[in-house]
Amino acid sequence: MRPSLQERLDSDRPPGIDLAPMLDTVFNLLIFFVIASAFIQESGVEVEKPQAVTAARLENDFILIAITPTGDVWYDRNNIGIAGVRSTVAALLLSEERPVVIQADRRATTDVLVRVMDEAKLAGAKSLNIATTAQ
Repeated sequence: MRPSLQERLDSDRPPGIDLAPMLDTVFNLLIFFVIASAFIQESGVEVEKPQAVTAARLENDFILIAITPTGDVWYDRNNIGIAGVRSTVAALLLSEERPVVIQADRRATTDVLVRVMDEAKLAGAKSLNIATTAQ
């Protein structure tokens, strides 16, 4: 008697564990953790923020612009300069309205800070905040 087709297929397959269900589970867990994790937005440079008694914490969904002590303006690890603030903020506000947070170094000049604030307002920012450290 000849073996059936199923018996021949089973005999050709090497013994082992089927890893497909485990890989499906691992990919599902990976997708879950990527979606559920909260990403922290950084400006790309380290600044020493001034202290404020009235400091309040904002939600994570904001546009973060940093000003260095030398007057350089950074967004997302790129030196955009004062001239790039308006176009950057305007492009980021197209999808949804978000607050703009300026993270100015305590040694940065007020002139640069005011010019960045003006450019952000001209780009359409309705909420403008200055990052500080709480006392």
